[in-house]
Amino acid sequence: MPTLQSLKQTATKRADVEVPKQELKPRICMPTTRNFGRRAFQCGLYECQDVLTETDAVDMICLEPGAGFRFKERWQRRLMYRDVSRSLIYLNPGFRKVRLNQDYDLFIAVCQNYRDLLCLNAIDGWQDRCKTSVCWIEELWAAQIPYYKYWLHALRRFDHVFIGYKDTVAPLSNAIGRACHWLPAAVDALRFSPYPVPPARVIDVYSVGRRNDAIHRALLQAAERGEIFYIYDTLQGADMQVYSHKEHRNHYANITKRSRYFMVAPAKTGEMDETRGQVDVGYRFYEGAAAGAVLLGQPPSCDSFRELFPWSDAVVQIQPDGSDVRDVLAGLASEPERVSAISRRNAVELVLRHDWVYRWKEMFRVAGIEPSPRMVERERRLRDLAEMANTASQGTLASRKV
Repeated sequence: MPTLQSLKQTATKRADVEVPKQELKPRICMPTTRNFGRRAFQCGLYECQDVLTETDAVDMICLEPGAGFRFKERWQRRLMYRDVSRSLIYLNPGFRKVRLNQDYDLFIAVCQNYRDLLCLNAIDGWQDRCKTSVCWIEELWAAQIPYYKYWLHALRRFDHVFIGYKDTVAPLSNAIGRACHWLPAAVDALRFSPYPVPPARVIDVYSVGRRNDAIHRALLQAAERGEIFYIYDTLQGADMQVYSHKEHRNHYANITKRSRYFMVAPAKTGEMDETRGQVDVGYRFYEGAAAGAVLLGQPPSCDSFRELFPWSDAVVQIQPDGSDVRDVLAGLASEPERVSAISRRNAVELVLRHDWVYRWKEMFRVAGIEPSPRMVERERRLRDLAEMANTASQGTLASRKV
C-alpha cells in the first residue's frame, strides 16, 4: 500500500503537469456576469464556471452593463410576467453588445435563475456560431412554472436544457415540449477538501445563510455558556456584494474546513411562497461535506437527497425546535471516533461524487462533446485526494491500536 507521503508527492506532481489543450482555439463559448454581478449567492456558480475554464478551452464572455442598465433591466423583468407578446425575453436589457468572431462547438448559458437569460440577448448571433447550445438553470421551482409562461418558450432555443432541482424536470419538460435533464449543484472539492493536510477544527459550529431560529437560539445559548465556539452570520440580505468571488470562496472554504459541525437545511427552507412544499438539496450540503465537517440539521426528505448523499450519517439530525441541540452535541463529543469517521467519509464521498467536473462531464455526455484531457486529469487528482484521506484514516487507526 502506498504511504501517505508518497500519495502527497504524486498528487503534487500531477497538479503541476501541464496537460496540452486539445484545441488551438476555444471550443466553448460561455457568457458570465461576474464583472458586475458580485452577490454572495452568485459565487458558487462563478466557481462552477472557473472549474470549466481550468479544464477546457473556454472563451468566457464577460458581459458589461451599458448606460441605464439597472433601470432597463428592472423594468423589463417586471413587465415579463404580463408580456402577452412573449417578446421581452428576447430584448437586451442594456448590456454592451458582443459580436462573436469565431465558431464554437458548444455554447453554455449558466443561469442562476430566469433573469440570467436576458444576458444572452447582448451576444449577436450566438445560435449561428455555436454548433450545440446548452442552458443550465440552477434554481427553478415547479410551482413557479405557470407564472413564467410568457418567457419559458425561450428555452426552446437551446439544444439541451438542464435544471438543478430534480422535481422540476418533468413539469418543465411538459411546459416547453422538450425533454429536460437534471443536473444538481456541486462544489470545487479541491478547494474545500481538508486534505492532504487537515487543519485543526478550532470552530465547533458554523452556520451560514438561512437558519432555523429555534436551533440558532439553542446554539447561541450553548455559546453563551462557554460550551461551544459558534460562528454565524450577523448580516442579513441576499444582495450582499463581495470584493472577489474567488477570495470569497477561498475564505468560506478555509472557515468551513476548520469547523467541526456545519449547519444544513433543505434548499430555500422557510420560503414557502417560492417552493410551495417542493424539497431539494441546497449548496450547503456539498460545501460542508466537502470540507469534512459533520452536517447538523434536517436532511431534505426527497429522492434527490437520497440519491446524492446515500452514505450513513450524511446528516446528523437535530429537532427543528432545537430542543435536542445540547444532547446531540454532547453525544457527538463523547464519540470522537464516530465524528472522525463521519468527517473523513463526507470529504471522500464529495471528491468522488460532487466536484463540478462531474457535472460538466455529464453535460458533455448529453450534448455529445468529448471531455478534455484536463477534465480527465482533474478526476485523477480527485481520486488521489480520496486515497490520501483513506490512507490517513488507516494510519490513524493503526497508531491508536499500537
